[in-house]
Amino acid sequence: MASHPSASRNSRSAAAPYRRRFLAGALAAVLFAVAAVAAEPNDPNIMPPARETAKILIITGIDYPGHKWQETAPVLAKGLRGDPRLTVTTVEKPEILASDRIFDFDALVIHFMNWETPDPGPKARENLMKFAQQGGGVVLTHFACGAFQEWPDFVKIVGRVWDPKLRGHDPYGPFQVDIADANHPITRGLQPFEITDELYTCLTGRTPIKVLATATSKVDQKVYPMAFVVNYGKGRVFHCVLGHDAQAFANKGAAELFRRGTAWTARVSR
Repeated sequence: MASHPSASRNSRSAAAPYRRRFLAGALAAVLFAVAAVAAEPNDPNIMPPARETAKILIITGIDYPGHKWQETAPVLAKGLRGDPRLTVTTVEKPEILASDRIFDFDALVIHFMNWETPDPGPKARENLMKFAQQGGGVVLTHFACGAFQEWPDFVKIVGRVWDPKLRGHDPYGPFQVDIADANHPITRGLQPFEITDELYTCLTGRTPIKVLATATSKVDQKVYPMAFVVNYGKGRVFHCVLGHDAQAFANKGAAELFRRGTAWTARVSR
């Protein structure tokens, strides 16, 4: 039996508003998705994804004369290479921070202190801020807290910096490093360890930090942070003041702490 033409037209007319609403909704969804994708690179709430491997750059080449970077840098690099997911490169010129080459890496390890010499300059400062803001990892070792002394914003990135007006450290010798946060990915399962090193008491700053490891001074009985983390932009920062000499970097507990901290800043999945 053939359908009545007027009935067919009435059916199409009745369905038209639903089709228009469906098409409008579909178009809105597409436009929303396109807008979201376009906005993603600049959205501060979208963090870089985890990765299976990472490229690490150790930046060294100058320090306080009592810190033998020529001896410590190779031991630090060897310790980091204990994690096969980390590919480690060492550069003995802090000026590399002024180069766009640093953006080829996933994390930077600052292993220098520009003692009585200018820091790498305005471009280096700008690059370091940009690197961290965009999600790059930053690691500080021992007296790197004393780098960039003329740059007030350095403390905003690294959490705490050397204050020459404070007592520098306990006499070089053995002490215990205690785990302050056993639930953080860096320190989870890590046991307290003994180390022969300098127990730094010279840090200052108001930037919010998360303390992961501490040590108790034998001089004043106060507890001081030995390792902590900072959030800066999309970047992760791991700051550890251990590492006065090659023996300290070779210490099993310290090496594991630096290895884990570096992997964490580079967002290497566990």
